[in-house]
Amino acid sequence: MSDRHITRRIRGMDTSDGAGVKLKRVIGQPGLDMLDPFLLLDEFRSDSANDYIAGFPEHPHRGFETVTYMLAGHMQHQDNHGNRGDLTPGSVQWMTAGRGILHSEMPQQENGLMWGFQLWVNLPAADKMTAPRYQDIGPERIPVVQPAAGVEVKVIAGELAGATGPVEGIVTAPVYLDIALQPGARFTLDIPAGHHGFAYVFDGEAALVGGEQLQRSELGVLSDGEQLQLAGGDKPSRLLVVAGKPLNESVARYGPFVMNTPEQIHEAIADFRAGKF
Repeated sequence: MSDRHITRRIRGMDTSDGAGVKLKRVIGQPGLDMLDPFLLLDEFRSDSANDYIAGFPEHPHRGFETVTYMLAGHMQHQDNHGNRGDLTPGSVQWMTAGRGILHSEMPQQENGLMWGFQLWVNLPAADKMTAPRYQDIGPERIPVVQPAAGVEVKVIAGELAGATGPVEGIVTAPVYLDIALQPGARFTLDIPAGHHGFAYVFDGEAALVGGEQLQRSELGVLSDGEQLQLAGGDKPSRLLVVAGKPLNESVARYGPFVMNTPEQIHEAIADFRAGKF
């Protein structure tokens, strides 16, 4: 079995999106434009309502999937197809935008901590114009396993220790794990060979990833391999480990539209303006 290791390190860049929501952009910034099939990773975290209260008013998407994982706080989503749902602590929404959707994600609180992630996952050319769909997953549906002493893992997508994550039917065959490590805990994680992957430490001071220390708010791009060695640092820590099958296709991006050619981007803009989403 070949071990994965860290090949690049990226720190989150402070920015804002939506109607001024403050966040850290980790993937989708100059230092790491994308990591096929992942187009963007944002961490939003604030206990100041001014940083998040304006939310993400109605906006379009086409050609990819958005994944929202809430750690704390409450947002509500709705779209122009009549769908509505709650994003509460521990919940996940995997939205396949496909051929086009208009949706909003708005805070349902005026104070307290709002904390979570949004990940964008590309769709292959053959699926970019598929019908939109949601997988709204409450925290009670996400299995929690203890694969080793001092290790607790929420399995959002993929398989671990006999548990299968509730996210299903995604063409990139994703692995999405929220891993909590106690000090000194050790754990070997299997990841499908050929998947592009990353680790991102979001709580505590640091964790050992592939034998190297990865600091809080630092993303480590992983080499190929079949397994990843993880270990706790001096204090408890939490990290995301995410991996997916690369598409190896051309990417044309313009804001909330991700297609394969500039011509398809022009078509997406025209369709949006013509009210076809």
